[in-house]
Amino acid sequence: MTHMIKTCINGSPVERSVQARVSAADFLRHHCGLTGTHVGCEHGACGACTIRVEGAAVRSCLMLAVQLDGKEVATVESLGAPGALSPLQQAFSDHHALQCGFCTPGVLMTVQTYLDGVPQDYLPPEEEIRDMLSGNVCRCTGYQGMVEAVQSVCASRAAATREKA
Repeated sequence: MTHMIKTCINGSPVERSVQARVSAADFLRHHCGLTGTHVGCEHGACGACTIRVEGAAVRSCLMLAVQLDGKEVATVESLGAPGALSPLQQAFSDHHALQCGFCTPGVLMTVQTYLDGVPQDYLPPEEEIRDMLSGNVCRCTGYQGMVEAVQSVCASRAAATREKA
């Protein structure tokens, strides 16, 4: 059985007919061509498939595409612009927070959700950043570069907030 779904992905309206059993991850990758969403464990444990739905970080491998109907969806492709990295992406590059890159899209979406939920002038302690990252599995980096990248973004945001005051 197929269902027509209408959603908004990365700011663009999308209307597609999908089978009821198609996961959100497969819908994004195979029906919408948004291959930045990676599928790792298919059990919600690794975090590689993390996207944002209505502003909340969710595991797209555990969600059905039909659940996206009428929702605002953001994937890693929503960060930055063609030819220009977002501040978060640039910080990950600067701090060597990505190696093989498989987990990176899910980590970026998790971190962006976190950043959107804290005040612009907030400087989180390392333990808080590590706790926030704990739902994403990375086998390459050891997380130190990720922590430093998040600290860098938070410091830049705080400095910009102070300048405006």
